[in-house]
Amino acid sequence: MAFFTHSNLKNWLPGTLGVIAVFALLAIAGISHNRASTATTQVAASTSSPAAQDNAPAKPAANTPATPQAAPAKTAAAPVAKPAASHEDSHTAATPKAAPAAQAPASTTATANPPAAHDHAMAMTPAKTAPAKTAPTPPAKVAQANPVPSAAPTASAANVEGDVVHGREVYKKCQACHSTQPGRNGLGPTLAGIVGSKAGDVPNYSFSAAMKQSGITWTPEKLDAYLADPQKVVPGNKMPFPGLKTEADRTDVIAFLAKANAAPAASGANEAAKAPSAATPAPEPAAQAPATAHTYVSDAKYTLRSGIAGGKMVFIGVGGTIDGKANPILTAVEGQVVQLTLINGEGAEHNIVFPDQDARSPRVLGKGASTTIVFRAGKAGDYLYYCDVPGHRLAGMEGQFLVTNTATPQTTVEADISRDPADMPPPIGKRDPKTVRVDLFTVEMEGRLAEGTTFGYWTFNGKVPGPMVRVRVGDTVDVHLKNSADSNMIHSVDFHAATGPGGGAAALQVDPGDEKSMTFKALKPGLYVYHCATPMVAEHIANGMYGMILVEPEEGLPKVDHEFYVMQGEIYTEAPYGQHGSQEFSVEKLLAERPEYFVFNGSVGAISKLHPMHAKVGDTVRMYFGVGGPNFTSSFHVIGEIFDKVYNLGTVTSPPLHDVQTVSVAPGGATITEFKLDVPGNYTVVDHALARMERGLVGQLIVEGEPNPDIYNGKVMPGMGH
Repeated sequence: MAFFTHSNLKNWLPGTLGVIAVFALLAIAGISHNRASTATTQVAASTSSPAAQDNAPAKPAANTPATPQAAPAKTAAAPVAKPAASHEDSHTAATPKAAPAAQAPASTTATANPPAAHDHAMAMTPAKTAPAKTAPTPPAKVAQANPVPSAAPTASAANVEGDVVHGREVYKKCQACHSTQPGRNGLGPTLAGIVGSKAGDVPNYSFSAAMKQSGITWTPEKLDAYLADPQKVVPGNKMPFPGLKTEADRTDVIAFLAKANAAPAASGANEAAKAPSAATPAPEPAAQAPATAHTYVSDAKYTLRSGIAGGKMVFIGVGGTIDGKANPILTAVEGQVVQLTLINGEGAEHNIVFPDQDARSPRVLGKGASTTIVFRAGKAGDYLYYCDVPGHRLAGMEGQFLVTNTATPQTTVEADISRDPADMPPPIGKRDPKTVRVDLFTVEMEGRLAEGTTFGYWTFNGKVPGPMVRVRVGDTVDVHLKNSADSNMIHSVDFHAATGPGGGAAALQVDPGDEKSMTFKALKPGLYVYHCATPMVAEHIANGMYGMILVEPEEGLPKVDHEFYVMQGEIYTEAPYGQHGSQEFSVEKLLAERPEYFVFNGSVGAISKLHPMHAKVGDTVRMYFGVGGPNFTSSFHVIGEIFDKVYNLGTVTSPPLHDVQTVSVAPGGATITEFKLDVPGNYTVVDHALARMERGLVGQLIVEGEPNPDIYNGKVMPGMGH
């Protein structure tokens, strides 16, 4: 027909197709509107139904895509409608603080084999990371072999009331076994997304049968009950957690867990607050002691990093009281040895010059490069430091260096947990065997880690290390271990000198507020370590729970003039070395064996500034040295001395070694060293892995008396070493 000629088709076909497209769009819009109306009606009916008040967990929606992530919070919290829901499926879980989020789709990916069962009753569900816009959940007619994991709680979970700051402190006690990161299981399951989740439903984690069969949904009320008495809520669980006894601790840690998993709001203001101010800061008091002849030890240490602040090139303080400050005021006392490290923070070429002190650093090239200079502070006065790369001083890289006549007096307000090395029982000597009672009291307390820095220590008898125990071979040791009612953890003790299960730890796992006892016979003479042996054992040790027991031989040990008790340990904090304030323990750094601090007797300066050892020329000294660890071997050395005798590995039945410079002591090991003092002066005690001095590991033996030029003839310069 002529109608279908090429010219007619050219005129009519586009119009016809356009009309068809319009009708199709109208039809689609109508269908979408009807579906939306139906869904709205069903949601309203569901939320108004009395069944919505039930505490049963919400069932996964079928045949309906998950709510998109960009949807408003109130939409995400509403149950997703089903075209044909059974009576059972119509029930929704009513949580006290927030409605449950839309369910994420079940993963079809094969999961890795779960870790061995921890039997830890803290069975909690992590936030799922699958995006809400992925494929819909399987249709209702498909049988589910396993329950669909709960979705991550919405930001409304953070509305759980409580003191989040205090809750974070309480949570420190949980870090040994748990994390708050989704998918990161440790000895216990991750706590990510706990509020509103179902017990025993964390991917890739093997729960105890008691937890799997509990049927618990972790509402805030249920969490509170569980944290108060885990065994009552989940009978048959075997994890070493006695519960939190105070309502405030429970409420606040629940609030912290809810807050920790809420989506953080990005804030430019927060980043701006972190930027160092270019304004001239108030002078910081001199934080160091007056100059003394401390071999190897600088009196004042500072670290500066080049950077930009307030639109200017500046030096930025790193650590301590100058942390984050632009061009901070540096202080020292006349005659003090000053050590300054310069780090290139942004890549331009820099150096630092103290012209009045005749001190100049090499230039550092490239981001991350660093250099260190050491100089002696001159006469008291107000001086400058700056970068003398052309143009940099004018661009802002200039600060103030104050030298004072005397150091500013310091008041130590933090609890001193460090044990004086002279604090030990007297020698036993020769006597018959008997029963010796040993009382140990485990205390968790905040104590001084360094100047202006505290840490949550776990201790035996309130000090690190714990008390030196002294018995004779053949004695019966009657151990009484009491755990403070204020503790959050079970504690125990393993004596390396004991023969039997756990070195006593198998019989001495003590709940907070309880006390247990056991006895063992001291069969072998020698110097031995003891430590807490409650999981995670490494954390208990790193937090300070170690000490030593000396089992003397029948005839006792040879007499000396002074005995000292020194132990080495590591401390793993979230913040870098030198940060002020209360420091949090880092499980991640512990497991990676990356300590921020190395310490003698529990803290920085414990046996140098706070409790230095004292003796006189002509005295004989015996040092009982052990390594609590938990991870690093020590190369024990006293600078300027040679050990006359070394009872290697802590044995006193083998002949001692003679004329030894350095002794290797493994974690959990010990040694006994003896030497006679011939020359007066300050002797520095170190681990000869000397970089550890920069992280706090140094001690002092101060020897007074007349010079002995036949042995040592030279002028001693303060702060100098070899």
